[in-house]
Amino acid sequence: MSNAFRELLKKIGSGVHTGESLNRQEAAEAMRMMLLSLATPAQIGAFLIAHRIKRPTGEELAGMLDAYYELGPQLQPVDSSPVVVLGCPYDGRSRTAPVTAIVALLLAAAGQPVVMHGGDRMPTKYGIPAIEIWQGLGADWTTLSLPEVQNVLAKTGLAFVYLPKHFSPAASLVPYRDQIGKRPPLATMELIWAPVAAPHHIAAGFVHPPTENMLRDALALHGVENFTTVKGLEGSCDLPRERTAIVGLINNNKFDRLHLNPRDYGFGGHNPPLSSTAELLENLQALLQGQPSQLMQSALWNGGFYLWRFGLASSLEEGFATAETLLASGKVALKLQELNQAIGSV
Repeated sequence: MSNAFRELLKKIGSGVHTGESLNRQEAAEAMRMMLLSLATPAQIGAFLIAHRIKRPTGEELAGMLDAYYELGPQLQPVDSSPVVVLGCPYDGRSRTAPVTAIVALLLAAAGQPVVMHGGDRMPTKYGIPAIEIWQGLGADWTTLSLPEVQNVLAKTGLAFVYLPKHFSPAASLVPYRDQIGKRPPLATMELIWAPVAAPHHIAAGFVHPPTENMLRDALALHGVENFTTVKGLEGSCDLPRERTAIVGLINNNKFDRLHLNPRDYGFGGHNPPLSSTAELLENLQALLQGQPSQLMQSALWNGGFYLWRFGLASSLEEGFATAETLLASGKVALKLQELNQAIGSV
């Protein structure tokens, strides 16, 4: 048993009247001791549920990030331009069809490097994770070493950091999510973790407004001046189509709120449901071949927004037109083919 960890546990687990939040250094030390298994399983489980009940602060998330940056993997940028990191919940999607991988391919086809990260099916949702979608598209990241992932990033502008292979201490904490029955606060921190050295631009999804405030506070403490928050589908960074998309744009530490009504741009409708993995993959392949569908509309809505957000289009309208051209011309499908060849070659 770690006596030092016990003191941190007592601090956050003492109840509403005497409990306290950790400072940044304490949160970093607690996360470090959990990652290195210096705390016992009982202590780790107690900490995660106590922290969940207390609710984390932005400063605590910043400290947890410190430990991830100290112990976790970091890819190197392929050039001087910021790498986009798409931050989505690790426990995946269960209700709506994700287009995040298509957006990543589209951005890479336009010359914008993209990094994603995550693991296998995970508590508490056990939804389809990003890694399964990539595998279904022919891109299996699970066997690559981190240097090999770096090589693929340099060749194609795309990379995926796979927790069980590239950050096993973090993967070792996954079973606790099932045992405590709730997402622990580290699931919130994961949304803004960037497993890539600076410069980078994080696009993080969220569900509840207080979460966005925590993300903003944590990133501000890390000196991140440019990032994007999206009240997205199931906490992902996929923009919805059945309601106004609520987006936070942080540029040079200045926060602007953006409300995007998809009907104003011809993308109103419903978010395609997720019925099965097999059907999703079939529909994604059809999308890459340029076949019109509701999923195509979702891909254009998201792709056009992100092309504009990352400076690859001068307006939203130009972004939507560029996304349509990239998909219709087959350039996005060619990017996937290039990615699969690069992975196969290593």
